[in-house]
Amino acid sequence: MQVTEYLDKNKIKYQVCSHRPTFTAQHMAAEEHVPGMDVAKPVLVQADGKYYMCVLPACCKVDLDKLRTQLDAGDVHLATEKEMAKIFPDCELGAEPPFGSMFNLETLMDKSLGADGYIVCQAGSHEQAVRLDLEDYKKLTQPRILEFCYHLH
Repeated sequence: MQVTEYLDKNKIKYQVCSHRPTFTAQHMAAEEHVPGMDVAKPVLVQADGKYYMCVLPACCKVDLDKLRTQLDAGDVHLATEKEMAKIFPDCELGAEPPFGSMFNLETLMDKSLGADGYIVCQAGSHEQAVRLDLEDYKKLTQPRILEFCYHLH
């Protein structure tokens, strides 16, 4: 299923933006002229054998130790590209949308995301993004809101 189909099916308002190909969330932020804190970057992690979609600002990284503590998990690590290709078969690698619910994954959202009340994210390809209201995003994904990231310098 395409991201826009998923959003339409769930009656979520959004805007589609096209841009030059970008291969990092931070580059997409620059292309879209939005702050990195408003770009939702999905990171797939595995905690004690279960996959989670962590969603954080583009300008941040996942602190695996913090996440391990908050999930009360023994082992937490980033998923491999092979695992990601299997879980997100309809997406270009590295352009996965941050909608865990679309892939039957629990969404873990860092509380620092979307300070301006909206998010921008990849729409499954390196040339397309969607912008939506943060409250609509939360309604759709029902994220567990945690603190698990740190800002890149």
